[in-house]
Amino acid sequence: MAKITKEAALRYHSEGRPGKIEVVPTKPYRTQTDLSLAYSPGVAEPCLEIQKNPNDAYKYTDKGNLVAVISNGTAVLGLGDIGAVSGKPVMEGKGLLFKIYGGIDVFDIEVNEKDPEKFIAAVKAIAPTFGGINLEDIKAPECFEIERRLKEELDIPVMHDDQHGTAIISAAGLLNALQVNGKKIENVKIVVNGAGAAAISCTKLYVALGARKENIVMLDSKGVIRADREGLNEQKKEFATTRTDISTLEDAVKDADVFLGLSKGNVLSQDMVRSMAKDPIVFALANPVPEITYEEAMASRPDVLMSTGRSDYPNQINNVIGFPYIFRGALDVAATAINEEMKLAAVYAIADLAKQPVPDVVNEVYHVNNFTFGRDYFIPKPVDPRLITEVSTAVAKAAIKSGVARKNITDWDAYQRKLRQMMGYESKLSRQLYDTARSCPQRVVFAEGIHPNMLKAAVEAKNEGICYPILLGNKEKISTMAKELELSLDGIEVINLREDTEAPRRERFAKILAEKRQRNGMTFQEANDKMFDRNYFGMMMVETGEADAFLTGVYTRYRDTIQVAKDVIGIRDGYNHFGTMHILNSDQGTFFLADTLINRHPDVDTLVDTAKLAAHTVRFFNNEPVIAMLSYSNFGADEVGTPATVHQAVEIVHQQVPDLDIDGEMQVNFAIDDELRDKTFPFNRLKGKVVNTLIFPNLGSANTSYKMLAAMGKNVELIGPIQMGLKKPIHFIDFESSVSDILNIVAVAVIDAIVEKKKVFTK
Repeated sequence: MAKITKEAALRYHSEGRPGKIEVVPTKPYRTQTDLSLAYSPGVAEPCLEIQKNPNDAYKYTDKGNLVAVISNGTAVLGLGDIGAVSGKPVMEGKGLLFKIYGGIDVFDIEVNEKDPEKFIAAVKAIAPTFGGINLEDIKAPECFEIERRLKEELDIPVMHDDQHGTAIISAAGLLNALQVNGKKIENVKIVVNGAGAAAISCTKLYVALGARKENIVMLDSKGVIRADREGLNEQKKEFATTRTDISTLEDAVKDADVFLGLSKGNVLSQDMVRSMAKDPIVFALANPVPEITYEEAMASRPDVLMSTGRSDYPNQINNVIGFPYIFRGALDVAATAINEEMKLAAVYAIADLAKQPVPDVVNEVYHVNNFTFGRDYFIPKPVDPRLITEVSTAVAKAAIKSGVARKNITDWDAYQRKLRQMMGYESKLSRQLYDTARSCPQRVVFAEGIHPNMLKAAVEAKNEGICYPILLGNKEKISTMAKELELSLDGIEVINLREDTEAPRRERFAKILAEKRQRNGMTFQEANDKMFDRNYFGMMMVETGEADAFLTGVYTRYRDTIQVAKDVIGIRDGYNHFGTMHILNSDQGTFFLADTLINRHPDVDTLVDTAKLAAHTVRFFNNEPVIAMLSYSNFGADEVGTPATVHQAVEIVHQQVPDLDIDGEMQVNFAIDDELRDKTFPFNRLKGKVVNTLIFPNLGSANTSYKMLAAMGKNVELIGPIQMGLKKPIHFIDFESSVSDILNIVAVAVIDAIVEKKKVFTK
């Protein structure tokens, strides 16, 4: 983990726009009509509707997606009572986490008030603004009374995350750690070092899960909290032990099964860990220095199950695993509270998620092949995209079942799809692709079966029901890699095209190819030699009907693969060229971009074919094409170079396909901004239409543009490259493609094969 310096931290918070969050409009505001609707006079109508029914605030305002992060700065992180305004960077940071992990809007509110009664009054006064309240960094014991009162007196969810967030995540971790070491929560001896808000809340939740109070020993700065000690507050009294033979942490941890530290750094020694019971669980959560370091704990004994609050060690207990999704589920049903049932639902959802196969995106972030449930992975990682669906759904269901929900959800699949789409984990288009492919899975050949991402994608595609994968490659190597990645090859065919058993098929393919290419100088022997190449062999499987679609690209140079495709499959009748398209989903809409991979310096005929193929492909995805042919000038302003080439291509397409909505050449800003285009060039043939398809003048501009948009855009999804123009479903992928990228192309290839078969059938 990189060391965070004072200079770097201050620079991060001050450079550019100060702070970490901003307010962004969600409705149009460019015209006078827009502004009149947004404010006066149009705003009066929703105001009057809310006056009739206050719950309509959830319908007409952001209340249902707005949380207040409120603090008085009395217990800020490891800094203590630094004051309300000094804690503002932390509250902004909490707002940022709410947004990026849960899609929840936040106002951070720093209240300069330490008196609990006055603080409660201030929060109650502003509560109508919000759908929920996250109390933050308020010292104990005042925080207990503040939260209790606000929960009783407000009709929106209130949660002090320092208490319950840590409790929920650590409880999930405890359940799973106990499963790993084979112990039961009702039997284990638990030592809690710390008696603040988080420690009290954690201990209460452990008891709710089955831990016995008589098996719990809690310590504060004065030592073991015993029943015979005077001056204990109500929270500490609840967990005061009747044992009189222990006074120190060293006494308490002897033979203990669980240590939970929410205190200060370096108070748990290696000897203390060695004195614990077999397979001890150590949660050292002091921030920023844990009660014992990960290295010291692991060195003390090999059987320890260890968690810290740090991201650079296994099993991080991080509140971000919980609070965005707990509030997400509560907000989505307009809950009046976050109750115990909802907290327990979150605990079990988080615990269960750690036992499921880990998505590739998580493995990539942590630079490992795979996480599997066990000693080094019993808590989900904060980047796991499934947290929002699993935890939010569990919380929402618990809210409905326990009677605190004002809204009901009946279609949970649709709810989870909405969550994935909101967070950019899935688009409506990609979900449609998967659903369509799943309706009629096809046989798909994966050229590079030995590549980890290809192998993972093939297995996942099989498990998703998208296709029947066929892997090309050395069977032993593929089997070894599958074992290393803990992937099952059940139901997946593996073909080693170099084995002697494949000789008859190679010869049969060679004969077909030689006959097809004999007028181009190809002999049988030459064709037979080519059958040792996975691209020739795999494409011949599609050509002969032994497979339905083919994927290649992670190892092969494009220009080599392009020639193979021309030799084996051929270009679609009526065209002389083929190309590729990328689909870009963004906040601005869906755009189809071509040609992004194949044709480096297209001439007029190539651009004409690209435009017509693009129109065909856009319709393939159930959209009506509105095409802009791009260049660096507009409508004949430059009469040489690529503008002239594009201009001529547009004229030809107008003649050949007069009913196609296409025009150019034009600069990209005029293509995207229809009002600007129509005002500046009122003669254009796209007047009143919104462009969804962009044809670039050369490969350099197309490839650079889509990669730049993907790198710089927010909530941008790219699907591609999608082949257009070959006679059969042969599809290409980039060498840097992730598993999800490959899966998207698999779905496209399957749909391509389905459509191709329907054409043959109708003929």
